[in-house]
Amino acid sequence: MGTDTLDDVPQAKPDVAEVVLAARHVAKSFGAVQALKGVNFDVHRGQVTTLFGENGAGKSTLMKVLSGVHLPTEGELILDGKPVVITSTVAARELGISIIHQELSLAPNMNVRDNIFMGREIMGSFGVDYAEQERQTRALMRDLEEDIDPLTLVEDLRLGQQQIVEIARALSVNSRILIMDEPTSALSATEVEVLFKVIHDLKARGVSIVYISHHLEEALTITDHAVVLRDGIMTAYGPRAEIDLEWIVRNMVGDNFDLGSPPENVLGAPALQLESLCVAMASGAGNAVDHLDLTVSAGEVVCIYGLMGAGRTEMMECVAGRLAPSSGNILLHGQDVSKLTISQRIAAGLVLVPEDRQRDGLVQTMSVGRNLSLASIGNFTKSLFTNTNDEDAIIDRSIKEVTVKAEGPDAPIGSLSGGNQQKVVIGKMLATKPSVILLDEPSRGIDIGAKGEVFRILADRANNGMAVVYTTSEVTECLAIAHRVIVMRRGRIAAEFTQDITKEAIMAASGESLAA
Repeated sequence: MGTDTLDDVPQAKPDVAEVVLAARHVAKSFGAVQALKGVNFDVHRGQVTTLFGENGAGKSTLMKVLSGVHLPTEGELILDGKPVVITSTVAARELGISIIHQELSLAPNMNVRDNIFMGREIMGSFGVDYAEQERQTRALMRDLEEDIDPLTLVEDLRLGQQQIVEIARALSVNSRILIMDEPTSALSATEVEVLFKVIHDLKARGVSIVYISHHLEEALTITDHAVVLRDGIMTAYGPRAEIDLEWIVRNMVGDNFDLGSPPENVLGAPALQLESLCVAMASGAGNAVDHLDLTVSAGEVVCIYGLMGAGRTEMMECVAGRLAPSSGNILLHGQDVSKLTISQRIAAGLVLVPEDRQRDGLVQTMSVGRNLSLASIGNFTKSLFTNTNDEDAIIDRSIKEVTVKAEGPDAPIGSLSGGNQQKVVIGKMLATKPSVILLDEPSRGIDIGAKGEVFRILADRANNGMAVVYTTSEVTECLAIAHRVIVMRRGRIAAEFTQDITKEAIMAASGESLAA
């Protein structure tokens, strides 16, 4: 059944520290790959247990074992003190266990209401009670403080709103244990605040939360217990009072880790110039990008920061050719490319790594290798024939250059961790040998170690003369490898920083509350 509001969730028992679900000596293998190696993990009633670890550490695999997606190869699960075998997600849901997956599992051609109740429709006297499903969907959206019409198609929602729908679907099940795998990766700061209010409300009613996030500081604000996984093994555990950001990073990736520093290369001539660029809003009411001027030099790394709705994505997609400018010019090495197609811009040396790697960056039915070679296919094909030797050379070089960790080029793209999938998307675009690369939220949904690898790749390319422009909604990433930080607000440049860059100054320029 669905839920009218969060108040319908069962109340907590007095002993909130009670272990409601436990994994004991759980191991999971996929062929020769051992993803989990005898993990012990406790979920406490009415509390948040946060799971930290790099991509490939086994976090998502453990959560899929707890939620019935995978059966463990060894070990057992104990629910309410008794051993239990969870054979499917349906069985897990019947036991009160739900999961919000890192990669969205919505049907884009269906509306919000039907996505939320898909597979567990509310039945009335004459079939599916669509009116009741719509009423409950509206109630869920009110709880999440999101103005989304239940009859809107999911494909018409921005990524952050799709994430809200995914969260609403999980909340609608009245779960006693709710697993959240990267629930805030596409949310704005305001939406994150609302989600955290919901989490506090659920805790007060006895719901247990398992929370996975690569936003380390953010996760610390809600966690009661922290567990770190590394290479399929639990390496550290601590209650909230005993942990801090340094503790998490040290146990995840070791001491003395940072995201890098700006390359010390000599900047070259202008590579990308935006002249009074305007991009209309999808609604037609005003501009998402409003008379924006920006010049990026060869070898320069520029970070674009802004809150949701600042116009960052619209600007990037317009420059790459996915959106048409309503006015203004886009110059690549002095030549106007405003009228070129996406493929023509790629051929000219201008590429984009999109924000949503699953939908826009990867072909899920293709292998790792075929995804890597896809954007540069023109380099090894003539007429209907493919030079497989040339393609294999591009694939092998790309795997080495961006350090993709996979069983081989023929491995399914879905078998890779989020960080390695992101490196495949970046490697695919770098294989075209661009002179300007745009990256929209390149670290979304990847761990701090993978972030460091991504920024290392970008800094190395900038040292070799490539112009790099990346957007981020994490202030700490502005302080990594960027020579310059541009803050966007309401489609315009609100501030520009080249030295003495501080988190406080960046947030103030964006209009973000420091308390957020």
